[in-house]
Amino acid sequence: MIGQHLSPDYAQGDESTVGGYAAVHSRPAAFEGTDGTSYSVDVLVDVTGDGEHPWAAYLFFVRWSVGAPALEGHLESDYVAGGASEADARAAAGRLSLREAKRVLDALIQAEQQR
Repeated sequence: MIGQHLSPDYAQGDESTVGGYAAVHSRPAAFEGTDGTSYSVDVLVDVTGDGEHPWAAYLFFVRWSVGAPALEGHLESDYVAGGASEADARAAAGRLSLREAKRVLDALIQAEQQR
């Protein structure tokens, strides 16, 4: 499979946020974790059953293998945002800064290494 380079479209959002980066670059943001492994991040949403915030979003980090690009595993954050609808929760989580997402990833890696 050959990758296709798409030029960033800065009119689509703030590339310093999780959702904005994905909109501007047409792909999820990627990080190098504290374990030296590559991760990409996406926002996933669940129904909570909570009347006040019936939807909640969390960060889903895909761990990529070293060498050939293949899925090796994943890490999931706790809920990072809630909302009255799926779109509200996804949008709220998408406004998290990439720096905050990286902090969440590093904390998840540290917790996994301590198990």
